[in-house]
Amino acid sequence: MTTYPPPGVHKTVTQTKFDCHISALTAAPQHQGVQFVTGIRIQSVTKRFGATPVLRGVSLDVAAGEFVALVGPSGCGKTTLMRIVAGIEQADGGGIAIGGRDVTRLRAADRDVAMVFQSYALYPHLSVAENITVPLAMRRLSAWQRLPLLGRFLPGTARAAEGMARDVRTAAEALGLRPLLDRRPAQLSGGQRQRVALARAIVRRPSAFLMDEPLSNLDASLRVQTRREIVEIHRLAGAATLYVTHDQSEALTMADRVAVMQGGELLQVATPEAIYADPVDLRVATFIGSPRINTLPAETGADGMVRVAGHPVGLWGASPGPVTLAIRPEDLLPAGHGLPALAEAVEFLGESLLLHARHEATGTPLVLRLPPEARPDLPASGSHFHLQFDTSRALLFGAGGKRVGATALSGEAVLV
Repeated sequence: MTTYPPPGVHKTVTQTKFDCHISALTAAPQHQGVQFVTGIRIQSVTKRFGATPVLRGVSLDVAAGEFVALVGPSGCGKTTLMRIVAGIEQADGGGIAIGGRDVTRLRAADRDVAMVFQSYALYPHLSVAENITVPLAMRRLSAWQRLPLLGRFLPGTARAAEGMARDVRTAAEALGLRPLLDRRPAQLSGGQRQRVALARAIVRRPSAFLMDEPLSNLDASLRVQTRREIVEIHRLAGAATLYVTHDQSEALTMADRVAVMQGGELLQVATPEAIYADPVDLRVATFIGSPRINTLPAETGADGMVRVAGHPVGLWGASPGPVTLAIRPEDLLPAGHGLPALAEAVEFLGESLLLHARHEATGTPLVLRLPPEARPDLPASGSHFHLQFDTSRALLFGAGGKRVGATALSGEAVLV
């Protein structure tokens, strides 16, 4: 598990204060004997809405202290799975365990999880402090003690209120909310509202965090800052975290492991590096990566050679038949000879260039990612040129979309 900050890097004063506040908040009181760190187990969960299957036997483990990002396109079932783990929805089959406890039939309130929503879900008539206090009051005060007027005079209410106020201040300090405790949500920016939602989630020391696209309402710069803060909170708190997003950049930068879901099934669960460089399914390869991975129709002959439009590409396939050759944009390069292509357009992104082209023989669109200094040497729009690629980095997928074995015939970049 990666620690923050990395070895050899000194913490700033601000980060040290952040660590202290979170450590104080997540340290369970000694007399309670509470073990905060736990895990999530999703076992063969199925769900249908009418005749439409939404989840098809999904199984996933999130270990203690692990951050797993569940990523996929809209409508793939990821939010439904999150709601089933939280207890908001009931599964048709399968089970959910949290901390070694079967919670499949338990109410959401009895599962000891904290959920952060896309919409923040703050009470508009309550202050920041009161919003953060809500989950504590629901757990620490009886129904009588929560009564607006009478409750404060009942035995034990004052002492519980002092403890709750202390925990609220600690959570607010950790997330930079102390100056905002008296404000209402309408007086806060989007980033501040999200921090309030995070503070409300961590304040009661849950067994697991569930986050449903919490950054989607933030602008780009604030999204980058907040995702770093979420990872820091997770690592310092130590709870299992399941994070749902459709944004692959969030999944790849934040998670210890990424679970890619499409069509109600998990296609692959692996580290971000493995998901990107070693996908086991064509759907994973095409979903992860921006720009999208280049794909070319190819054929593995009886001699084992992989050919595109009848020309060998320097790869040996494990079994004959139609295949898909997949090459990341950064692995394609202009060359004097090779794959014949037609240049179409160039996009300047600052740190890189995108050259859009089309494979002449098949008409397949291709994208190359190149350094900015390559611009003077790029072919003009509408001109013919050739491409090369390193066969050791190329991927091969069978007719059904599953990864198939391929061997590069040379360690060098091989030209067609």
